[in-house]
Amino acid sequence: MTNVVRKEQFILPEGVIYLDGNSLGPMPKSVPARLANVMNEEWAQMLIGGWNKAGWMAQPSEVGNSVGRLVGAAAGSVVMGDTLSVKVYQALAAGIKMRPERRVILSDTGNFPSDLYMAEGLVGLLGQGYELRTVAPEEVAKSITDDIAVVMLTQVDYRSGRVHDMPAMTKLAHDAGAVMVWDLAHSAGAIPVDLAASNCEFAVGCTYKYLNGGPGAPAFIYVRPDLADTAEPALSGWLGHANPFDFDLHYTPGKGIERMRVGTPPVLQMAALEEAMKVWDGVDMADVRQASIALQEQFIEEVEQAVPELELASPRDSSTRGSQVSFRFEHGYAAMQAVIERGVVGDFRAPDIMRFGFTPLYLDSGDVSAAVAVIKDVMTNALWDDPKYKVRSRVT
Repeated sequence: MTNVVRKEQFILPEGVIYLDGNSLGPMPKSVPARLANVMNEEWAQMLIGGWNKAGWMAQPSEVGNSVGRLVGAAAGSVVMGDTLSVKVYQALAAGIKMRPERRVILSDTGNFPSDLYMAEGLVGLLGQGYELRTVAPEEVAKSITDDIAVVMLTQVDYRSGRVHDMPAMTKLAHDAGAVMVWDLAHSAGAIPVDLAASNCEFAVGCTYKYLNGGPGAPAFIYVRPDLADTAEPALSGWLGHANPFDFDLHYTPGKGIERMRVGTPPVLQMAALEEAMKVWDGVDMADVRQASIALQEQFIEEVEQAVPELELASPRDSSTRGSQVSFRFEHGYAAMQAVIERGVVGDFRAPDIMRFGFTPLYLDSGDVSAAVAVIKDVMTNALWDDPKYKVRSRVT
């Protein structure tokens, strides 16, 4: 295994152990200078000419190839832009269109709520008997029946870190004649993914977590190459047009993955992500995975020894767990606020999950032990039982 630690390439506040990269990755040190250049040399000096001279228009595809490398996608099959919810909608709508004789989207109750909201909105718009059917995660396999149009799953559960078997689930969907859509929000940059080998039709994901693209960083969508010229994007935006600057009043979809573009790319955010992706140069996801598991196993062992009242909510088998570890505690929100105030940053997910992310690019064994010491202090001495820690913030 090659060394994947890149801690010197990140801005990490002094005295902070950051275990929340599964919510928002830290800033790579080279990003501020890149953004300053885009603002001062490109936007300020080139003005509108930056779209051509600075290559702004090509960024969604070029950055898409960088992201695609980390998720096993062929060049030219991933494009960036918009938000993850928008990309979920596009993938679902395109998938449904591919199975016009069917009316059901199947997902699970462990899916991220926004994905389910987008599906609810889509079936509500379509009417005509369309429905979203949700089952428990462990019931998905036996629920993929021949009336399913699209199976939509998030590979890594955002609360527990449980991992769906991508090849197996995709095969089950295909055997039943359904289209497969994967959400890789907690997979991209966290675990090895091979979209090409899975043969799934669509995949989507965000880039502000493990890919460190910054708050509001653009999402991505993958379309299997053999479908790229026929998939209907549903959101037929200007920049998904075959010739946007012909200003045709009627939509003609662009070539290949380009048709999945919708609105004007967010140049500053795209530049930040493009720069952040350089951290991954020379990094093998198999090595990242091995290092991540080692950190997680150390964390679980040390927490369970130090704080037995915390209940492991993540799968104990590391092969079925993503790059996070979650523990249950009745007063998890207050406990997490107390831990954060003492320099260990994780987060809370209702109703009782204390969640910790493990990114070996900037975390090491010493960080894990130091974090456990803080958690032990907070729990053993009931430091969380202070009214100030029980006041809920808007973002948990």
